Amino acid sequence: MSAAVAAAAAAAMSGYHNSSPRQPERDNEFPLTSQRLCVSPPLSRYESQKRRDWNTFGQYLKNHRPPLTLSRCSGAHVLEFLRYLDQFGKTKVHADTCAYFGNAQPPGPCACPLKQAWGSLDALIGRLRAAFEENGGPAEMNPFGTRAVRLYLREVRDAQAKARGIAYEKKKRKKPDQTVVSSSDVNTYSVYGVPHHALSASNSTTPHGVSYFSSHCGGFN
Repeated sequence: MSAAVAAAAAAAMSGYHNSSPRQPERDNEFPLTSQRLCVSPPLSRYESQKRRDWNTFGQYLKNHRPPLTLSRCSGAHVLEFLRYLDQFGKTKVHADTCAYFGNAQPPGPCACPLKQAWGSLDALIGRLRAAFEENGGPAEMNPFGTRAVRLYLREVRDAQAKARGIAYEKKKRKKPDQTVVSSSDVNTYSVYGVPHHALSASNSTTPHGVSYFSSHCGGFN
């Protein structure tokens, strides 16, 4: 009797296991694949500023009357843009009729306008010139590298040097070898082309006027 009961119990357990839903083999049906999380490195300060400047210029073209496209932008439009930025400048540029004309340290205030410093404009044009080509623009059609823009920057530099009584001196790079003259041994300006004391005097704690304009116009995102 006990043998028959044991056999019936074994048969019932076998039927239960056979009728139970079969669990999937996770190792075979759901293989684990190694995935790498791609995280872009943070942009440098230069790259971030270049992107803001590029978006700002694009917004300027959209707001232009009539609206302009980048393909139709010329050096004349770049000059309009640079003159437009003067209203956001923070550098005092004395008029030739001002009593402080040519005075590097005027003793008192005056009614002369604030403009963009030459060093700020020069650095801005350099970033926009690089951004134009990085965004697919041909180098030979780069409006930021035209002769008119270069001449304008030179005129601004000379005029501000006289008005502010500041000499924009060139700083020579050290030669790697005094006996060998390298082609890369060229004269360069100091930071943004402006001497350090001029930067601290005109643009102390806040970014240059260009950065101010970039942060207040929105631009493209």
